[in-house]
Amino acid sequence: MKISIIDIGIVISYVLFAIGLAAYYSKRASKNINEYFVSGRNLPWWVAGTSMVATTFAADTPLAITGIIAKDGISGNWLWWNGVLSGMLSTFLFARLWRRSGVITDVELAELRYDGKAASALRGFRAFYTAIPINCITMGWVLLAMQKIVVLVLGVPDTPGWKAISVLICLIFVGLYSMLSGFWGVVMTDLVQFGIAMFGSITLAIVSLSKIGGITQLKEQLAIHYSDSESLLNIFPDFSVKSIMLTFGVYLGVQWWASNGVDGGGYIAQRMFASRDEKHTLLATFWFNIAHYTLRPWPWIIVGLVSMVVYPNLEDPEVGYPMIMLKYMPVGLLGIMMTSFLASFMSTIDTHLNWGSSYLVNDFYKRFIRTDADDQHYVGISRICVLIIMVCAGVISLFMDSISEAWKFLIALNAGIGLVQILRWYWWRINAWSEISAMFASAITSIIVFSLPLTKDSFALQMLIIVPVSTTVWVSVTLLTEPVSEQRLLDFYQRVRPSGGFWGPITSQIDRDLETDQPDSQIDGGQLPGLVMWILGAIFIYSTLFAVGKIVLGFYLAGIVSASISILSGSIVISTISKIVPPESTNDT
Repeated sequence: MKISIIDIGIVISYVLFAIGLAAYYSKRASKNINEYFVSGRNLPWWVAGTSMVATTFAADTPLAITGIIAKDGISGNWLWWNGVLSGMLSTFLFARLWRRSGVITDVELAELRYDGKAASALRGFRAFYTAIPINCITMGWVLLAMQKIVVLVLGVPDTPGWKAISVLICLIFVGLYSMLSGFWGVVMTDLVQFGIAMFGSITLAIVSLSKIGGITQLKEQLAIHYSDSESLLNIFPDFSVKSIMLTFGVYLGVQWWASNGVDGGGYIAQRMFASRDEKHTLLATFWFNIAHYTLRPWPWIIVGLVSMVVYPNLEDPEVGYPMIMLKYMPVGLLGIMMTSFLASFMSTIDTHLNWGSSYLVNDFYKRFIRTDADDQHYVGISRICVLIIMVCAGVISLFMDSISEAWKFLIALNAGIGLVQILRWYWWRINAWSEISAMFASAITSIIVFSLPLTKDSFALQMLIIVPVSTTVWVSVTLLTEPVSEQRLLDFYQRVRPSGGFWGPITSQIDRDLETDQPDSQIDGGQLPGLVMWILGAIFIYSTLFAVGKIVLGFYLAGIVSASISILSGSIVISTISKIVPPESTNDT
């Protein structure tokens, strides 16, 4: 399909808007790194939460999900749907703890929670490790998705040279406004980008489904092309197949708590730090999980299924999504759809540039290299770091060929770290060496198992090796090394107030009135315990996800039952959240 001038004009208009917004916020972002990286800690929950969603809504996501469906059906999405459990855990157990910490990055927590040279080394290493290799791998697969889209939409040759050019053009534009506007520009453009991206994906789902005759025709065509068409449409996998049952068991039994970020770290935590107060932080995280798991998946899934019918023998099924866009979207709507891809791409890349830069500046440069410079100096260095990360990500993207496989590798690379991240809030005995050993054990073991022929193609088996090995290593190291000093533990406990857990030796040193002050294991006022809210929240998210999917696919009875469960659990959760009274002040140092 030939791209019209109208479509190109829509895309260019959006580009000019984003640059204008960046210029508008550049002066505000230039004040200091607190403004540049966490927007002065004054974001309302709906801005912070929507920014979280927009960041995880990238150009790669619909392509990766299309590839997952082509290989494993709808149930293949449990690869990331299992994250509901960690998402609700971070909402009701960790969101307010992060906000109380008053840090700029989650890596900074290392020297707040631990002490000594090991804590400093952990902070510096994690800053560099997360900002460059880990962050750039994520950005690499987002850029890979844009490469595939550019090749299809613009009809340029699928060669390394043209890929490099397309990556360069995309990065220069996003890097420019990211450097100028800092986190203010990121979150404000995220609001617009999320709206455009959602409109585009929903419109494409409606148009493409109508073009093939509706949901009934979709099911019939799937039955013609695929002998296992019924299992393709199932939300849960076929448990009669042992390998599938094992994989699903790993998703729900291991992956969600073992992986990095289970306590809401990373760029999600960055939005928590930027939120107005503790209640806004909790609401932002809750809204993010609702939108992330219930609003976004089904338009992508529908288009993915349509692409399997229209293009049943694609060598690279991931490109089926943009091919459907080019085939069915009319002039004007195609331009909006192209803009939605650009917007979703930008909303992820700009976050990773700003977030990665925050590590390099706050936790590496300012901490170890230049400790006494003025605010303008650090903002200037932040912009240079954005450029460095941009170049590294562009190079890495040229060596990738599969988005979904990159997802799995990054999950495995950080497997085994999650339990340490949970326990550092609730067990006094965790120390810096716990995290260091978990990181190295997970990384080394994952590289080995990904290269072994026996485990190379079995994600479940890989996780079942990586997690026990990593856990054994870090538990052993924890018990063999010295604990954190009592004074550091007291300071940390008094600052974030992580009531519950295993803090006996520390709470015994604290006055009784502080020990019982606003327990975080309860959602204020002695109402529902945090773990109960976690379970109810997960039931609410999953039942809503299932309800939308079943109704969209025409399974109305199952959809109504799921919707009823959603309404009941959701009303309890929302009623409880509404009664939370935010504290008068928070730690913003």
